[in-house]
Amino acid sequence: MVRICALGAASQDVFLSGHDIVSSKDESGALVESFPLGAKINIESAVFNTGGGATNAAVTFARQGIEASFIGKIGHDAAGAAVMSELDGDHVDTSGVIYDPTLGTQYSTVLLANTGERSILIYRGAAHTHTAADYEDADFTAYDWLYVSSFAGAMDALEVIFTKAREHGIKIAFNPGQAELEKMDQLKPLLEDVEVLLVNKDEAALIVEGQTSEELVRHAANLVPVVVVSDGPNGVVASDKTTIVVAGMYEDVPVVDRTGAGDAFGSGFVSQWSQGKSLKDAVIFASANSTSVVASIGAKTGILEFSAKLHDMPLTEKPF
Repeated sequence: MVRICALGAASQDVFLSGHDIVSSKDESGALVESFPLGAKINIESAVFNTGGGATNAAVTFARQGIEASFIGKIGHDAAGAAVMSELDGDHVDTSGVIYDPTLGTQYSTVLLANTGERSILIYRGAAHTHTAADYEDADFTAYDWLYVSSFAGAMDALEVIFTKAREHGIKIAFNPGQAELEKMDQLKPLLEDVEVLLVNKDEAALIVEGQTSEELVRHAANLVPVVVVSDGPNGVVASDKTTIVVAGMYEDVPVVDRTGAGDAFGSGFVSQWSQGKSLKDAVIFASANSTSVVASIGAKTGILEFSAKLHDMPLTEKPF
């Protein structure tokens, strides 16, 4: 059995939806949610769930029959207890969780518009305080892979984690967050230890030159063995330096909530690639996992089980 530890954020989320939460376009054409200051906004639904890129990934791994673990920082509070309870329900090992003595668990209030788009109010709390010291005594030798997602820009902590992985021959799948991408001088050296890089098109363009997703993948392949560049409903391009897979939309489903779609895609890909599946099969499952997640409220609700039946999707393969 493959053993993967997901490192990064954990959060409790409350999803609020109602007829008064609507999206519109501002003068620049951007989608916005706006409310009169001081107004009472009627809510028809309040759904509590847990999220955070690392816990979402850990649940994908667990549901795909992988021995999954989560390591991240939470607080001694109700939100932290909710995170731990959900992970326990999916049989994710949480023995390495780090408790912050003063700060609370990350908490998000998600305002869902009728289009499936959302605005998120975030209290970062413990998830924003990673330090190198938190991970200097961590033992990763029980894992085959580390899945590293957003680390709030804590590059010193990431350096400790990546060094430990390299020393023990542990593969790294990396889905950097915006805070890491803003520190490119420190980010690029870390890529030397990365096996699979998972980014969207805009993020990839911050790392390498290129106009199209395929150009970005080809250039990023000079940095890491496997590159996956997603572009929302426009699909995905992936390469292992032998093959390039170009895929479209898995299925056009009504979008209820986009929260966790990227996590579902990235972890879905790694869940299959780490078990020896082909690049094509890994992309198909990742796309299906992401599609299933956006059809439900919450980042974990729609994560696919091992028994899920998949169908074909628009996809082409060609030599690298």
